[in-house]
Amino acid sequence: MRVYFTLSLLFICAATWSCNRGHQPQRIDPVEQRRADSLEMVRKAEEEERKRPRTADDIKLSKELTYDKHTLEETYPYKDTTRHFQLDKIREKLAFVENFQRTPASYAVLQNRKNKNREAPLVKNYHRNEYKLISDSLGTERYQAAPLYVVGETEAPTIYGRDGALAKLLTSDTLDRVKLEGVSFEGTWETPSRYVKTIGDSVTFHRVAFVDVTNQNILTTERTGDCQWVIRSMNPATSGVHKPPYAHETPLGIFVVQEKKAKMFYLKDGTNTIHGYAPYASRFTNGAYIHGVPTQSVNAPIIEHSWSLGTTPRSHMCVRNASSHAKFVYDWAETFNALVIVIE
Repeated sequence: MRVYFTLSLLFICAATWSCNRGHQPQRIDPVEQRRADSLEMVRKAEEEERKRPRTADDIKLSKELTYDKHTLEETYPYKDTTRHFQLDKIREKLAFVENFQRTPASYAVLQNRKNKNREAPLVKNYHRNEYKLISDSLGTERYQAAPLYVVGETEAPTIYGRDGALAKLLTSDTLDRVKLEGVSFEGTWETPSRYVKTIGDSVTFHRVAFVDVTNQNILTTERTGDCQWVIRSMNPATSGVHKPPYAHETPLGIFVVQEKKAKMFYLKDGTNTIHGYAPYASRFTNGAYIHGVPTQSVNAPIIEHSWSLGTTPRSHMCVRNASSHAKFVYDWAETFNALVIVIE
């Protein structure tokens, strides 16, 4: 009996030692731990880098011209001074374009060309400008604009949104009234859905034309990778002039290419008579097109170049180009898939 008790005790002790040994914490190799910690730090750093808003310094902008006629240098002479392409400002805008596309969204464009979607209601605070047209507190004209209401308000809009302005759609476009987050304008607003054209969540804005109304030039850029953009053309241009009652300056801002016309016929000021046409016209806001050299007759052949390109504003809101460059933009910038950014 004593022998049996002794053997049983030894068996219990051995089993207990074995179990305790099996539950002992496993020793971690310090080298492997440091390696795992380093990988985790790298992963977190990469995640933070992906979230970080891009700046002008992040934009890599190189020159790979697709169109190489009438090309201007980065800085070039003009009369007794010099002009230039504002590449620093262009990088800032491209960083903005990179940033607003980093979050998936359904995009929409404000549209009301020639008030086709009805004249916008009067804003709360309005005035008449030099053209005798009603404008909001920011100077945006009522004609061809969309009304933007403070969310939840219905009596009167606060400001107008320009035709061609880009926004993110926050509610269904099947509703009578939609909510928008501005890309071309600041803030979140509501507007009747008839003023909105939805262009979806799969569109990417990888082609951008920059119009500089101060230096009277145009530069086209194309995205080739994360924060990587290439310059496709650098050309003289002539923008719109502020000259009531007919000629308007080209408005500043970000716009979507909305419409194309191989020949954009235009009227003689103050009449209903067609005076001529401008070739290869790409419309981006109101009656503003990027187009070629205007003719003085509807039957005239296309004019390639004009001495006035790159000089002083003299157009009726439009942006004149050499006609072959206008054709390049016409072919290159797809409707509702390309931006025109006007800077000063």
